[in-house]
Amino acid sequence: MVVRMRHTRAHTANRRSHHALVAQKLAVCECGAPRVSHRACAACGRYRGRVVTDFAAKAAAKSARRAKKGDKAQASK
Repeated sequence: MVVRMRHTRAHTANRRSHHALVAQKLAVCECGAPRVSHRACAACGRYRGRVVTDFAAKAAAKSARRAKKGDKAQASK
């Protein structure tokens, strides 16, 4: 199927007027860090007043894994 009517510049511009990008609106967390609305805070892991993601526990687990991996590497040498 072939388009028979040419789209004028004005109609093309009218259609594209809604294509503009909009910056995300940032809210302020209880800890004072900016965060995206309806998402857990990246700094403290809180959402709606309660801790959803415990970053301290994740960091401790990660350091324990690194230490264990380092011990294995030295044991094999």
